[in-house]
Amino acid sequence: MRQTLPSFTSRRAAPWAGAALVAVAVLAPASLPARADDASALRILKTMSDYMAGQKNLSVRYDADIEVITPDLQKIQFAASGDVLIDRQVGLRATRTGGYADVELIFDGKTVTLHNRDGKTFVTLDAPGTLDDLVQRLRTEHLVEVPGADLLLARSYEQLTEGVLDAKYVGLGVIDGVECEHLAFRNPDTDWQLWVEVGERPIPRKYVITSKAVAQAPQYTLRIKELRTDVKPDQNAFVFKAPEGTKQVAYDALGDIDEVPPGTPAGGSKP
Repeated sequence: MRQTLPSFTSRRAAPWAGAALVAVAVLAPASLPARADDASALRILKTMSDYMAGQKNLSVRYDADIEVITPDLQKIQFAASGDVLIDRQVGLRATRTGGYADVELIFDGKTVTLHNRDGKTFVTLDAPGTLDDLVQRLRTEHLVEVPGADLLLARSYEQLTEGVLDAKYVGLGVIDGVECEHLAFRNPDTDWQLWVEVGERPIPRKYVITSKAVAQAPQYTLRIKELRTDVKPDQNAFVFKAPEGTKQVAYDALGDIDEVPPGTPAGGSKP
């Protein structure tokens, strides 16, 4: 299981998060322990996934926090914010701006461009297919994660439930003044939680992944500040135009686009 949404990072920046987000198989609800809390959690998760997959266009604003563990076992948190725009028939545009990197990703159904705005470099890669295909290709071929993306995919329920050992309906919670259903799930190496808005718009509001394989259990937290489904993206939104002074480079020359500064141990270590 690996859940992801706006914000991109190399897996070397957060190996524990990368392991949490990889999803390759389908786990049906019937194969999970048959308890009432499990059934409620899975039902709400399925409702959210179906609703999100049914939206042709999406606009998202988010905040994200990623924790790292220093060699002396101190927990440090790094914060970033960004936006995501999706037209399922055309493409994706996402940004992530933090204290150490300012990154943009543009996908038009045929190619994907990673733009290091701080480094004034970009790389364009062949990526024919759907948004789901893009996320899988970035993870497997280029070791780039798009944390939280599984919440937006057409097959998000299958991605999210892969590897789930335990599911619980925790109860109600309030995120940014919005009443939400609080769900909790366990995988072999991670625990993850999801808050889903109550009512006619069962959208994800907050999402937390906790590593159980690293000392002090670092977390990745995603908070969706705004999610709109009434947007009509301009088709030019998914066309990359290099700013003046920005040069195209090979992938390995793109520069550091991680969410944490170079040299900072993340989830144990960083090369």
